[in-house]
Amino acid sequence: MTFQEQIQQGIPNQLPQTKLYETNINHAPKRKEILGEEEKKLALKNALRYFDPKFHAELIPEFKQELEDYGRIYMYRFRPDYEMKARSIADYPGKSEQAKAIMLMIQNNLDYAVAQHPHELITYGGNGAVFSNWAQYLLTMKYLSEMTNEQTLVMYSGHPMGLFPSHKDAPRVVVTNGMMIPNYSKPDDWEKFNALGVTQYGQMTAGSYMYIGPQGIVHGTTITVLNAFRKINKEPKGGLFVTSGLGGMSGAQPKAGNIAGCVTVCAEVNPKITKIRHEQKWVNEIHENLDELVKRVREAQQNKETVSLAYLGNIVEVWEKFDQEDLRIDIGSDQTSLHNPWAGGYYPAGQSFEESNAMMAENPELFKEKVQETLRRHAAAINKHTQKGTYFFDYGNAFLLEASRAGADVMSENPTLGREFKYPSYVQDIMGPMCFDYGFGPFRWVCASGNPEDLQKTDNIACTVLEEMIKNSPEEIQQQMKDNIQWIKGAQENKLVVGSQARILYADAEGRMKIAEAFNKAIKNGEIGPVVLGRDHHDVSGTDSPYRETSNIYDGSRFTADMAIHNVIGDSFRGATWVSIHNGGGVGWGEVINGGFGMLLDGSDDADRRLKSMLFWDVNNGISRRSWARNEGAIFAIKRAMEVEPNLKVTLPNLVDENLL
Repeated sequence: MTFQEQIQQGIPNQLPQTKLYETNINHAPKRKEILGEEEKKLALKNALRYFDPKFHAELIPEFKQELEDYGRIYMYRFRPDYEMKARSIADYPGKSEQAKAIMLMIQNNLDYAVAQHPHELITYGGNGAVFSNWAQYLLTMKYLSEMTNEQTLVMYSGHPMGLFPSHKDAPRVVVTNGMMIPNYSKPDDWEKFNALGVTQYGQMTAGSYMYIGPQGIVHGTTITVLNAFRKINKEPKGGLFVTSGLGGMSGAQPKAGNIAGCVTVCAEVNPKITKIRHEQKWVNEIHENLDELVKRVREAQQNKETVSLAYLGNIVEVWEKFDQEDLRIDIGSDQTSLHNPWAGGYYPAGQSFEESNAMMAENPELFKEKVQETLRRHAAAINKHTQKGTYFFDYGNAFLLEASRAGADVMSENPTLGREFKYPSYVQDIMGPMCFDYGFGPFRWVCASGNPEDLQKTDNIACTVLEEMIKNSPEEIQQQMKDNIQWIKGAQENKLVVGSQARILYADAEGRMKIAEAFNKAIKNGEIGPVVLGRDHHDVSGTDSPYRETSNIYDGSRFTADMAIHNVIGDSFRGATWVSIHNGGGVGWGEVINGGFGMLLDGSDDADRRLKSMLFWDVNNGISRRSWARNEGAIFAIKRAMEVEPNLKVTLPNLVDENLL
């Protein structure tokens, strides 16, 4: 069968041959056993409902074995034989170009070069899933190949409910992931209901089909690192940045450090992912000996090198060793997946990767004890460095939150609402006041032709638009504009593409609309092929996350989730091609609600109309909420937006004299 025929077939009429478990693939760890006997039967019944009853007798023992071996039913037998990668939009079967664009993005999320655990349909973060099993993938792709522009596909936590009549301006796909009743949103609830096959953790851009590989976070990390050095009034050259995590999005850190121009040390316990990042040239060197690492870092500092060094081992060992050796760390952070601390997101010190994985599945209570013990050591070592002048920030991965729950010394001596911890979230100190409040966030696009020349042309178009805009931009946003022009000029040189021909830059509503409008015009003129627009959920208004995206909101509303819901509803009727809303994001199940979108530009007048309507709302929704929280930059930004658009009328806060209070 051709690729197109396999897509159109969906779930095959005949059972495919069973597939060997490929040991060279980076697999998800075994999930802990959490289902009782009756619940295991229910999990099997739930999985079997995708298949004709004539296959049930053969599939039951196989799915039962998967549940026992891995803690989940992935249906490995049904994994497609074709190569999993984003193809040109023209290669997909279908009646709707918008649907074809979504198929392209789904496959990009599962590309072996992009996905963390591709055979388990997990894109990043240890549990950020596109689907729960391969039947869901096959059925979704079939529906998309049949869809017209008068239908909408409804996705229910990985499960395709089906095609429903709609209209051409409605989203082609509406995605929800993990939208639990609040009292059933604890970590063990995810383990249980995911094992039953009734919900999944979509992370942010994993379950919304908008991940573009680590590049998606390289830009934000580069800006964060540059501004962290600016905060301590030090040039990055010769400066030392210490962090951890190379899997999924955290793999962006060494690359960002190189672009910023500092010395980066990034620890990782997983040998496979460390090797992959080195092969991809996202990290320069791998070290396994701490004494040699110390020697290499001193050499790099002395010579003011720009270099990234991976340490294959536990990050705690690095912090402790550098303290013993009195090695000065300038800036420090952590990007392990601590939203998922008990299932592979963070590994305890003092035992091997393999031993940890076995303990995680066989003795989860002991594993939890070891993780919390390591978190206490981790925090204690960081505290020693910060007393010597290190600037440490939480990278929004729930490090401080989980460390506090473990009893680590991370709480502020004089806590205030929103400043409970010793150390700030990077959003509180950097991204919030400098970017999000002014409307700058992670705008991204994918060249649906798959042609690298199209990416080069879109880079040039975006750079031209930004250079024109900066001529008249106010002083308050000059630095953001300059950083992004520098970034886009070096984008090709830094070889950031992994998977699809994609790009990211931080832009405000004006920038996003002008760049998108220029793309649509170039498509109309035949200069480039179609373009998919999107963004990270980690943006101005896509996410309500009290310890990350909304951590610099101090009016008490950071624990509300109205903004993310408003964002997705508003995007839906303003022309988004697909929309998504998730529970869990990058900081943990029950800790955040986050939304995203995708939009196909095809050169049409309809696309031009939609992009202007939707992108304006997608950003200014968040600025208005931030301005109501009395954020100075957001008040400036929303007033400026109201001057540009007379139909925008936003309620502004009246400020109270502190002396009166």
